Amino acid sequence: MGKSHSASYAAAGVNIEAGYEGVRLMKKHVARTMIPGVVSDIGGFGGLFTPDVAGMETPTLVMGTDGVGTKQRIAQLMDKHDTVGIDCVAMCVNDIVCCGAKPIAFLDYIAIGKNDPEKVATLVSGVAEGCVQSGCALIGGETAEHPGTMAADDYDLAGFAVGIVDKAKVLDQNKMKAGDVVLALPSSGIHSNGYSLVRKVFDVESADLNKYYDELGQTLGEALLTPTVIYVKPVLAAIEAAEVHGVSHITGGGFYENIPRCIPDGLCAKINKADIKVLPIFDLLQREGNIPERDMYNTYNMGVGMALIVSSDTADKAIAALAAEGCNAYQIGVITEGPDKVTVE
Repeated sequence: MGKSHSASYAAAGVNIEAGYEGVRLMKKHVARTMIPGVVSDIGGFGGLFTPDVAGMETPTLVMGTDGVGTKQRIAQLMDKHDTVGIDCVAMCVNDIVCCGAKPIAFLDYIAIGKNDPEKVATLVSGVAEGCVQSGCALIGGETAEHPGTMAADDYDLAGFAVGIVDKAKVLDQNKMKAGDVVLALPSSGIHSNGYSLVRKVFDVESADLNKYYDELGQTLGEALLTPTVIYVKPVLAAIEAAEVHGVSHITGGGFYENIPRCIPDGLCAKINKADIKVLPIFDLLQREGNIPERDMYNTYNMGVGMALIVSSDTADKAIAALAAEGCNAYQIGVITEGPDKVTVE
């Protein structure tokens, strides 16, 4: 493999050797994610993993895929590429934990205009960090050089996660009932959604991303690049400790699109807006963009990265289990009977 070379392919803009160098540089990052069950090293045609199914009656795989979206444009403008990989993992594993599954394996895909081995390895370092945070293994991936179809400095980062859960332990939203409590798991900021609007509001192509904002306690660029929180370990701990009836990952579509996805017909999550600890970045975004409040709650997480719906008599246990994993959850609503599935008032 090390002797592989195609002058014709190189003349067309694809550097095979750069690809090999990228793999070599990323191996130290991938090594951080190795967990029991990994069978293969990176570099083969597929990633192999043998899951531990001991004690499971019906082992069930749960899969999710997503990308970083236009948040990666902020990384490109700032030439800071070590955190968007965390976002990539988060968007996938936070989805699959919503049904109670534990992530076990992850693969990434990087399309890039011109293969820069150091940049690719830095992107993968973030992916590896996300895998470590979520307890899964980075067992493979792909880097594709796209000369002529992407700008040299441009890239697109996406990923695919596999999780496992015993079928009997898949969260059953039909157990939800009026009187259940809605808990908020705090976000770190905008996470990875609504960045097309963010980029428009702040005019990021010409803005000074290094401008410091007192209300943010950091620069605008730092706030916009803050990685998505990975909720896997706190959520799994809460499911183990309490009676969790629903989990919602608050992504694109905000409260109005995501919370209803775990609410059965006939019930409504009544969210008390005054109880939400809105982060300063959302106040700034709303003010600078003159965005209606309804649109904010229909686009952004507003400071709530995940919502857990738990029985009222085990809510304290859930909060304690989440806190033990470093997640300071708090109540933002209750489940009532009603046709709307969610209200934010």
